[in-house]
Amino acid sequence: MTTPSGSPATHDGVPTLGLPCGLRVPRLGQGTWFMGEDAARRHDEVRALRAGLDAGLTLIDTAEMYGDGRSEELVAEAIAGRRDEVFLVSKVLPWNATRKGTRRSAEASLRRLRTDRLDLYLYHWRGHVPLAESVEALVALQEQGLIRAWGVSNLDPADLDELAGLPRTTGPQGVQTDQVLYNLTRRGIEADLLPRLQSAGIPVMAYSPVEQGRVLGHPVLDEVAARHGATAAQIALAWVLRQDGVLAIPKSSSAQHTLQNRAALEVELTSADLTDLDAAFPAPRHPVPLEML
Repeated sequence: MTTPSGSPATHDGVPTLGLPCGLRVPRLGQGTWFMGEDAARRHDEVRALRAGLDAGLTLIDTAEMYGDGRSEELVAEAIAGRRDEVFLVSKVLPWNATRKGTRRSAEASLRRLRTDRLDLYLYHWRGHVPLAESVEALVALQEQGLIRAWGVSNLDPADLDELAGLPRTTGPQGVQTDQVLYNLTRRGIEADLLPRLQSAGIPVMAYSPVEQGRVLGHPVLDEVAARHGATAAQIALAWVLRQDGVLAIPKSSSAQHTLQNRAALEVELTSADLTDLDAAFPAPRHPVPLEML
């Protein structure tokens, strides 16, 4: 495997990416949206997360929104006894992101996750609370040691303009990532948001990198997968990870699926592959509004 530029491999050969604060995180992590909501699947979901940890996928992303906290409780079970291995990410809902509400949400997430700190805490999306107030609350959590770093999610270029005008939002103690929707069928960020973040050294955290499975089944994706002896999902993940400054957080509900995601790191797409995928999944020619799921 060729390690992406500037991303030395961690254990098990998983490439990493540097955050502005200096921390390095795996370029392939584990998402948990819709996990923890069905008791019948809980055993398999816990095993899936643990299989990922064993394979070096030590970044786990969750949120207070996911299953009204049940996802965080599932993550707590999966990482029990292994907290120090994990780069743990959670998010505050926009209507909770007041000065006091952000603290309450963070403390509730910490209780559900059974930990004393979050490695990264994200403002989930824009709401009616002034952005300056939400940022002040995140900075306060960092100063108090409840979170190591903070970032944002679903913020578009105009939001980032507003963010840049606030104090303490840049540099090692400032915003560490923008978690956004990015996959073969959702390429709008390539026109403006992605290059802006890349030039600022702020990584993109791509959620739903296979469009919750909806991207699968396309004949061109299947053709490229056949060339590599890979699955279509692995090709879709490899395509997202082809970009410098991008990490992906696919969800998996089984250990087998998690290990298949991990194998996407071994796929090296050729120029012919990328040409075919660009033709099948063209990027917008002009900036488009930021998409969300």
